[in-house]
Parts: sequence; C-alpha cells; structure tokens
Amino acid sequence: MSDTPIPRSPLLEAVAQLLDDAIVTFAQLPEEHELRAVLDRLDEPLRVAIAGKVKAGKSTLLNALVGEELAPTDEGECTRIVTWYRNGHTYRVLAEPSRGVPRQVPFHRDDGAIEVDLGEMRSDEVERLVIDWPSRSLERITLIDTPGIASMSEEVSARSHAFLTPDEDRVTDADAVLYLMKHLHSTDVDFLEAFHDEEVSQATPVNAIGILSRADEVGAGRLDSMESAQRIAARYRSDRKVRRLAQTVLPVAGLIAETGSTLREAEFRALGELARAPAAETEQLLLSVDRFTTGPTSTLLTPPDREVLLARLGLFGVRLSLQLISDGEVTTSSQLASALVERSGLRQLQAALLSQFTERRDVLKARAGLLAAESAIKARPDIESGSLAEAIERITAGAHEFNELRLLNTLRAGASEVKESDVADMERLLGTSGTGARDRLGVAPGSDDAIVASAAAEALSKWQRKAESPMSNPDTAAAARVLVRTCEGILTDLSSS
Repeated sequence: MSDTPIPRSPLLEAVAQLLDDAIVTFAQLPEEHELRAVLDRLDEPLRVAIAGKVKAGKSTLLNALVGEELAPTDEGECTRIVTWYRNGHTYRVLAEPSRGVPRQVPFHRDDGAIEVDLGEMRSDEVERLVIDWPSRSLERITLIDTPGIASMSEEVSARSHAFLTPDEDRVTDADAVLYLMKHLHSTDVDFLEAFHDEEVSQATPVNAIGILSRADEVGAGRLDSMESAQRIAARYRSDRKVRRLAQTVLPVAGLIAETGSTLREAEFRALGELARAPAAETEQLLLSVDRFTTGPTSTLLTPPDREVLLARLGLFGVRLSLQLISDGEVTTSSQLASALVERSGLRQLQAALLSQFTERRDVLKARAGLLAAESAIKARPDIESGSLAEAIERITAGAHEFNELRLLNTLRAGASEVKESDVADMERLLGTSGTGARDRLGVAPGSDDAIVASAAAEALSKWQRKAESPMSNPDTAAAARVLVRTCEGILTDLSSS
C-alpha cells in the first residue's frame, strides 16, 4: 500500500463524515463492521475487478496490465478463488477462509505465475486470496481476478456473482469492472445488469468497461485481425443495450499484450531464426497450429520450441512478430516488445483506465460509501436514522458529479428526448472521453490554458442558450443546466490554477 494517503475531495470528505455518523448510529451491530470497512476503503487505491466467462483471458489481461506474469492462466485450484493483487511493501500471500482467521500462506514463483500452497485448505473453503506485490502498476489500482462466469461448475460461477453483484445486504467490494467477452452474449448482458443493480445516482455505465478479449482470434489469427476487432468493438459501442451498461468497449489481444510486457530474449532469437527461413516454408508453417508445431522446417527450432512460441504469442502474434522482424521495423527484443504491446490494444485500455476509472476515483468511492449507508438503513428499519437518510439525499442531490452521472445514464439509456446531434457533445462534456478539461472540451492535448478557457466559455454560452431557450424541450433544458454547471466548474478550476 502507498505510504502517502490520497487527498480526499470535498465529495469524498462529505461521504466520510456520513460514514462516521453511521458507525455511531449502528454501533455494536453487524452493520458497524461493514461501514468501517467501507470507510477505510475510501482512502485505498481504486478496486478494479476483471470478470468474464471461463477462458475469456482474464488472468492474461491482468498480467499484461501489471507487466509481470503473476496470475496463473491454467485451471488450477487457485483460479477458482477471487484473488486480489495489490501494491505492497513486501511479497506476501494472505488466504482469507470463509470461516476462521486469515493466514499467511507459502508461495513460490519460478520465472512464471505465482503458485500458492493452500496446505490443508480446499479452494472452496477460501473466501479470497490477497497477494501483496511491490509494483508501480498497482499503486493506483488494485486488480481483482475473478473465477469464470457461466462456468460448468455452478459453485465457481457463484463465487464471481456473489463477489461482484450487489444485493440488499452487501455492497460489492469492487469499485469498477473490466468485463471480458469474445462476443456479446445474453449471459454478459445479464451479468452487467446485475452489477449495476444499485440505487445511488441510478444505475450507471461509468464504472464498467467492456473488453472484446482475445481480439487477435476474431479474424482467425490473420494480420488484419485487430482491424476486424476494432470494427466489431465500434458496433458494440453504438449498441444502445451495451451503451447503457458500459462506458466503452475496447478490443484487446491479451496474450500479445502479456507477452509484449514480458518478452524474453530467447523468444526474440527464436522468432528471428524463423524470420530468416525461406518465406514459402514459413507460410506453410503458419497455415495452422498443427503445421506450426510439427511441420518441417530448415531452422533449428524443435516442436517444443515452437509450442512455446505458440503458447506465448498465438498464430497472430507469431505472424505479426515475423512481419515486423522481416520488414526491419524492429531489430531488438525491446523494440519488438514495445510493438506488440502497441498493437495489442493495451495502451488504449490503459488510457481508458486512467481517464474513466482512476480520474473518477472519488466519485466511484463516494458511491460505494453512500450505498453502504443506504444498505445499513434498510437492514435496520427499527433504528432511528432519519438524519442519515437526509444526509444521503443532500449529498446525492447536491454533488454535481452525481448529476453528471445521472445525465450520462439517461443519455446512454436513450431515455431522454435530446437531439441525436447533441448527444455526442453532451457525453464528451460529461467525461466519456476523459475527465480532464481538454478531454471534455475536445481540445487538443497540450493546448495552453487560454485555448481551454476559450473553448469552455464557448461551450458555456452554447448550453446556457439551450437551457434558457423556449424552443428547448424539458429534457434538453434539464441536460443543458447540468452542462452549464460543468462548464462553470472548468472555468473556475482554470482561474484558480
């Protein structure tokens, strides 16, 4: 964990005070423990869960985001357990059983994923694993690997659902979710709807990003596979059903991203040897998985050598690497590693994580705090909590951040009579392309403050006219008033900086 606490925004400070008051109200009741846990959570890094069906590539994506092979990608015992990866001062694995006291357990790592020894405990007896690992990638985000949704084992699926989908008695431990899917299935929609089944600020897509995972397989491993995946993701982004559930949908080739982040010199040399082989021979090898691993070759690479390359890169990754090497675009392992990561879609995902999740950290944390207080009030109708309910209503109604989320949700759900031509501008100003002033205003990165202020003033004037115009319908006028406040906030921040 970080030694330096993250400063609280006024919104987060108000929610912290609410939770302090709620802890006093529900003292010595079971709700007190939950409220204290959520209060402590306000100052932690954002918790982002990675969810999806079995074999969607969750652990592979986690490894790519961390930049190390930490999470096991096979179907071992520990992949059936919700596992937290957080920044720590030292290397430690803590097992928290369903019953009993958490205990530190042994683990080892030999040039690969962490292997945890649960000892006499079975996986179904462990509520969660917490892996502390010193990593700059985990300083701002704690990543949570979850078992597969729609697994053949109902017990395994139930673990992810129980962890991620809130109910009346519990607030989900995740602030946000990356949901991986190969294509949009009814199971995916059902899960995302359940994840959003919360009341504060209404359900909102702001804390979910859809990932078209294993994007390199969309085009059967062809070199244009990522372009095909981009087109499919763009269709999902414009799908109304998806828009109301996820902030965006991005294609990511997780295996390429992971291998690019952890490429070994020996692998680069092996790829270089293949790239120097006769083109006709290489083309034959790349026709299928079987041919690549067992087909004849003039190189010194044995079938096991080629199996390793295939496991690390897949056919698409091998094809891409050979093309980059043959064309002279890369000449070193570090250059190839960088090129693989760039083409995998990982950079776009990291940018989205920064702009959509970490920059909205306080709003997402505050939302969790309000949900916890609401849950406690509902669970104890016999306890006098009128002042807490009033505080929740006051914070929810008065925080502009929540007004923005409500409007965004209304736009995404298509529940507002706003002109289609205005929706894109409204959503951008609400932060769907990033919450920084330049992102919201559509101003080029690096533009000086004078240009930003001019754009903000122009946007302010535009939405003021729509808010006051008798020609605007009630939905447009109400939306415009929210955007006026957003523009005023941008100008205020600029003048005080």
